[in-house]
Amino acid sequence: MTGPLFEYALRMGDSCLILGHRVSEWCGHAPAIEEDIALANTALDLIGQTQMWLGMAGEIESKGRSADNLAYLRDARDFRNLLLVERPNVDFAHTIVREVLFDLWHFHTLGALQTSTDARVAAIAEKALKEVSYHLQRSADLTIRLGDGTDESHGRMQAALDALWPYAGEMFLEDGIDIALAENGVGPALGAVKPLWEADMRRMLDQATLSWPKSTHVQKGGKTGVHTEALGYVLADMQFLQRAYPGATW
Repeated sequence: MTGPLFEYALRMGDSCLILGHRVSEWCGHAPAIEEDIALANTALDLIGQTQMWLGMAGEIESKGRSADNLAYLRDARDFRNLLLVERPNVDFAHTIVREVLFDLWHFHTLGALQTSTDARVAAIAEKALKEVSYHLQRSADLTIRLGDGTDESHGRMQAALDALWPYAGEMFLEDGIDIALAENGVGPALGAVKPLWEADMRRMLDQATLSWPKSTHVQKGGKTGVHTEALGYVLADMQFLQRAYPGATW
C-alpha cells in the first residue's frame, strides 16, 4: 500500500509536470522575446519541482521507479494532475489566465505546506515557494495589464477566463486523500486555501477590469486519473523518446 502521501506527491508533481510542458510549448513562439525567455524559465522551474515531488513519490512507493520513470512511463489514466493544467494554450490570453489561476492556488498551497508535519513535504514547499512567488507576480501583472489594456486584449482575457473557470474549481475539491493528510497535518486544508485564493483573485480581477465568471460548474476527474483528451496529446509529445527508445539515456 502506498497510501495518501504517495497519491498527493503524484498530484503535485503531475500538475507541475504537465503545466511545465504546456508552458514550454511557447519556446520560440511567444509574442515577444522577453516573454519567450520568461515562459521558458517558468517551465524549467516547474520541471524542477516535478523532479522533487515525483522523486519523493518514487521513494514512498519503494518499487525502484525514479522521477523519470513516473514522468515518462505512465499512461494518461495513471496521471493525477489537475485538469486545468492540461488545457491547450489556444492563445497568449489562455496561457496567462491558466497560469494565474494555477499560480495563485499553488502559492497559497505551498505556503500552507511549509508547516507540514512531513519534513520532506515542508522542504519541497519552502524551495518551490520562492519560484512560485515570482511566477505569480508575473502572471498577475500580465493579467492586470492585458485585462485593463486594449479592447482586444480585454476581450481575449475575459474569454479565456470564462473558458477556463470551470476547471479552476477542481483545485478545491476535497476527497479522502486530502482529508486524511490535512487531519495529520501533512497536507493543507483546502477549505482554508480557497478563501485566500478567492480574495486575491477578486482584487486582481478588479484591477484588471475583468468580470468574475458566472459559471458555477466544476470540471473534475484529474485528481483521480480521469482526464480530457488534451492530456493524451501532451503525453504523446512528451513521452515519445522514451516510448520509441526504451531506456535511452543522454
